[in-house]
Amino acid sequence: MKLVLTTLLALGLAACARQSTPAPPAAPAAEAPVAAASPPAAAAAPAPGAAPSQSEIEQARGAQESADGAANERPESSDASLERMAALPPVAQLPAGRWKPGVNYDPLVPGQPTSVEPGKVEVIEIMWLGCPHCYALEPYLRAWLKTKPAYIEFSRAPVIWGPVHRAHAKLFYTLQALGRPELIDKAFDTIQQQHNPLSASTDAETLQTEQAWAAQNGVSAADFANAYNSFSVNSDLARAEELTQRYRVQSVPLIVVNGKYTTEVSKAGSAANLIQLISDLAAFEHRH
Repeated sequence: MKLVLTTLLALGLAACARQSTPAPPAAPAAEAPVAAASPPAAAAAPAPGAAPSQSEIEQARGAQESADGAANERPESSDASLERMAALPPVAQLPAGRWKPGVNYDPLVPGQPTSVEPGKVEVIEIMWLGCPHCYALEPYLRAWLKTKPAYIEFSRAPVIWGPVHRAHAKLFYTLQALGRPELIDKAFDTIQQQHNPLSASTDAETLQTEQAWAAQNGVSAADFANAYNSFSVNSDLARAEELTQRYRVQSVPLIVVNGKYTTEVSKAGSAANLIQLISDLAAFEHRH
């Protein structure tokens, strides 16, 4: 059984790289434990106003899960990104300085609708429970969520590239529907630290696997199944799939700010820089 589970996890990671097999998932990283209340000191951002160093950028490029296994080979500027830059009016760009459009963040042209009230700024993290890079970003996001401005509305949306991503997305939304968000964190730990994939080769086996895990964490099999098969969870899955397509997600974690900008660790230069960039983009949007 242990061999089967290990094999399934390997297949899940391979599904993230549609054309090539990525490196094995990182071991539970001591430098970024989920329980950390603040980012590790080693990852501190450079002084305000300083651009990320070349070494920081090179390290950050390895901090993404890619849909095609080629995130690290993507050029910083493609014809598509140049076209989007040309369509971005100056008023929609951050003032000249530390962050540069097309380098540190990309415009979404046309901008996409958001789901927040007027005066609020929407920030979405598109992620995957099976992604070690998303897991490594968690302590930074959790520390930021404790201090972020009230005008920022933050949410997560699971990426859906293939069957294993859908299985994890359905688990994510089922736990959300049950009102047990703390179990989402525990599922993240289970997959990343215990190397238990919480998925199987068929939908029925996946349900049984996730039900058994949920029962160990205080959720009855009946309650889990009811939520799992609910209209709300299926609607959430459809929306996650639509967001994956709408934002042209090729790697995770991906941050979308107010339906207008996307950015990621590799563009910001480090996880700590990414948090500052998110804050700066959100503040710019709030002022405008």
